[in-house]
Amino acid sequence: GSLTMTKRIHIDGMSCGHCSASVEKALRAVAGVHNVEVDLAAKSATVQADEKLSNEALSKAVTDAGYTVIGID
Repeated sequence: GSLTMTKRIHIDGMSCGHCSASVEKALRAVAGVHNVEVDLAAKSATVQADEKLSNEALSKAVTDAGYTVIGID
């Protein structure tokens, strides 16, 4: 199998369960993403994805869902 990595996406604009569900759904729809855990309190999403998946692709999914990406680490 391909190598996987874990990234934390810091997101602004998530304020409720509906928001975190939207973000989770958007990220899960990205090809190469295996698992998503959204932490509403920390305003972040932890994503397990193929190593070759770009930060741009993750960022775009969140942005398209209507939220702001502050950073990815």
